[in-house]
Amino acid sequence: MIRIANLELHVAHSCNLACASCSHYSNHNHKGLVSPAEALRWILPWSTRLRPVMFSLLGGEPAINPELAAFVPMARACWPKARIRIATNGLLLARHPDLPGLLAKAGDTILELSIHHASDAYRARLEPVFDLIRSWIRDHGIRVRLVHSYREWTRRYHGFGAAMEPFDDGRPRESWLNCPARCPQLFEGSIWKCAPLAYLGIQDRKYGLSEAWRPYLDYAPLEPGAGQAEIKRFFAREEEPYCGMCSGRPRRFDLPLPLPERIPGTVLA
Repeated sequence: MIRIANLELHVAHSCNLACASCSHYSNHNHKGLVSPAEALRWILPWSTRLRPVMFSLLGGEPAINPELAAFVPMARACWPKARIRIATNGLLLARHPDLPGLLAKAGDTILELSIHHASDAYRARLEPVFDLIRSWIRDHGIRVRLVHSYREWTRRYHGFGAAMEPFDDGRPRESWLNCPARCPQLFEGSIWKCAPLAYLGIQDRKYGLSEAWRPYLDYAPLEPGAGQAEIKRFFAREEEPYCGMCSGRPRRFDLPLPLPERIPGTVLA
């Protein structure tokens, strides 16, 4: 089995936040859930060939998926020695009362709470989430990590929707070295170099992207039938021409408040 640092799986393509320039395009109003049964079909061909140190469940926002908790024992059965990580903004965790018990039972798990803004308005939305997580830690002993994502936020592309364009800096080495999304994705049974490549097809089907994206849409992921030598080469590869879609230097900006507009009295879904 080939050891890799991390492998990520979307369990939901939609998100309840709208973080500008999200590297997973989750701020572009996508829909769609992955079921545990479907995910299992994707995982099984790799479960005896890859040994991820960490297997990550995320999105989008994973807590949008009503079956989120069921992914934990499924992932543990497939990779008994991997650390199971759930990356979430936390705002919908109350929908999953079974989750902390299953995380505790699985062992070597971590709930990663990604914080996307420093404003008082955003902090107020997180207060009940913090109360819930404290109770989960007290009652189940789960491990939780807070990540202030907004502090290192960068632009991954120009524009939005159909007007989105790649940077095309022509500096793929610098793009790869500065990439904050350097995490292989398990999507539709294949393994993709990173999230911007994995979910670009979803973006194109929804918006009809410009021809500037054609070289990147032609990316071929690692298929389940790949030989051992091909798998090793895939995970050893650093920069490629495809990395040129992203900026060759970090383009930091102050992330606007990602809470979508909502009608007073409604529940954020």
